[in-house]
Amino acid sequence: VQCEGNDSMSPTKYTNYSAVQELHRKGHEIGVFSVTNSEEPEYWEKGSYDTWLLEMAGNRQIIEQFADIKDGSVIGVRAPYLKVGGNTQFKMMNDTYFPYDSSITAPLSKVPVWPYTLDYRIPHKCHGNCPNEPWPIWEMPINELDRREDPTFDEELTGCPLVSSCTNIQDKEQFQTLLQHNFERHYLTNRAPLSLAFNPFWLTSNKGFVDVFENWMDKILLEYNDVYFVTAFQTIVWITNPTSNVNMQGFDQWKDKCTVDGQAACHLPNVCPLRTAELPGETIRLHTCQQCPRRYPWLLDPEGSGN
Repeated sequence: VQCEGNDSMSPTKYTNYSAVQELHRKGHEIGVFSVTNSEEPEYWEKGSYDTWLLEMAGNRQIIEQFADIKDGSVIGVRAPYLKVGGNTQFKMMNDTYFPYDSSITAPLSKVPVWPYTLDYRIPHKCHGNCPNEPWPIWEMPINELDRREDPTFDEELTGCPLVSSCTNIQDKEQFQTLLQHNFERHYLTNRAPLSLAFNPFWLTSNKGFVDVFENWMDKILLEYNDVYFVTAFQTIVWITNPTSNVNMQGFDQWKDKCTVDGQAACHLPNVCPLRTAELPGETIRLHTCQQCPRRYPWLLDPEGSGN
């Protein structure tokens, strides 16, 4: 079952939906990240119920329509800039079937934190507008990474939640150290899942980083028969149905993501130059294997119907 899956969070503006559709076909999990990715101060932390609904449920509607994902698998949320929206965010998620979130950061500590449900108090320090009411929702916490170049010698440094936010990682050797050291921190302590979140631009713009990452994954899979690269939802499925390594080959809930059937939905997607009254003066190209809509899909018109 050691197939490679990963979480692909999907922001909306400029998203290539034909590529999202192909990633989904290959077994990657698609989550929501918002429609606007707004940088306005307090937009997320103090956002209203309707803001979270339009941003996240709207993002899912756009993904389902223009990436043709109709199997109900778009069920995870990550808040832009990891700015959690408190109880408002989680009420919206509970009302609209988003069973898990991955926006809350667990500060760097000697032992990482396992995923947990929000039925009970958050089991670590939580910064920002954290939920304080019980919700039947899973949290896939982002354990901060130890970014020291020599973990045995260097002084303590603050952790970084996303790999791409570790600003001191400048070359391939530093990146390799970051991956290996943080893997060992998890593997040799309580084996909490290790979340490796990248900004794709960071990964491709740093020369050789893609090769380092691929070689590191190959090496890990070769050396350990009890390590798996899986999606967030597959992690939750295993936690709710823990299965020993001996029986993992028969763990059906992971198998369906390993086989890739059929062909790509299209080799030449439609490139639709579109506008929307919500973004005056902008023409944005929408890449999709589906028909071009009349307007660019956005917050108040996720179908792009122009009505």
